[in-house]
Amino acid sequence: MDKEHKVYSVEEAKRRLERYCAYQERSHRQVKEKLREMGMIPLAIDEIIVHLITHNFLNEERFARSYARGKFRIKKWGRYKITQGLKQHGLSDYIIEAGLEEIDEEEYMEVFEAVAEKKYNAINERNVYKAKAKLANYLLYRGWEPELVYEKVEEYYD
Repeated sequence: MDKEHKVYSVEEAKRRLERYCAYQERSHRQVKEKLREMGMIPLAIDEIIVHLITHNFLNEERFARSYARGKFRIKKWGRYKITQGLKQHGLSDYIIEAGLEEIDEEEYMEVFEAVAEKKYNAINERNVYKAKAKLANYLLYRGWEPELVYEKVEEYYD
């Protein structure tokens, strides 16, 4: 049993997607997916996306910068995880690099130090090898560069 879909005209869909993009930055992939969910045909999807780009509702570089800032400042992700997230949105390497420029190097290192120290203090493991593994795995999972992670693990457990 199919659930009933409202049928949107191209103009209605444009207005709806303008609000969708104005609410928060979106990637082209998110917008295409939303339009597919709305039952729009490929020709209409292309027309609407061109309209959104032309009227500055949709901008991949702006999305990448916003995404990188947010994931770093709010979720405390490292560059690797942010890069993977941007790749999943189908962004080019050039756009990904532009997004990563939003992260200040000094702030990046301060956040890394704080995240590492917080986790280090939270680990209640007597076995030093297991403790090292827990810290390293946690930091790597959060997308921090392996060279930073292993240097920090050695610093704490030497």
